[in-house]
Amino acid sequence: MSKRKSNSGSCLCGKVSFVAKNASQHVGTCHCRTCRKWGGSAFMEVDCGNEVEFSGEQNISLFQSSDWAERGFCKCCGTHLFYRLKSEQLHMMPVGLFEDDAEFEFTTQVFIDEKPNYYAYSNKTECLTGEELFAMYAPPK
Repeated sequence: MSKRKSNSGSCLCGKVSFVAKNASQHVGTCHCRTCRKWGGSAFMEVDCGNEVEFSGEQNISLFQSSDWAERGFCKCCGTHLFYRLKSEQLHMMPVGLFEDDAEFEFTTQVFIDEKPNYYAYSNKTECLTGEELFAMYAPPK
């Protein structure tokens, strides 16, 4: 089970800040093409669940990236703030936003089948293909 604690952070300009009340201490990376297009490389994220409070919400813009998810960013400085699953309001937030990163541990990589050959991480992690990831969250038949 993932260790969780409250953690806070902000965007680059500071106009959006947040408190994630139930942030995982595990860092995951998504190598899917959409995440790589969004941030220019793999998306290193922290699962923050649905208990995230934002200050400066008027500075958050949303992009509907799929039927089930949206991506938020600061409309002032462009910082990527979250990937959010709409149905449950689950926030995956970039690890670089957090003020306290001392206890994070890199544990998981997803869409490993879409990872380009020009980079590789040396950390020992769990690796899942896109198909394996979707199978974990598919509704029972």
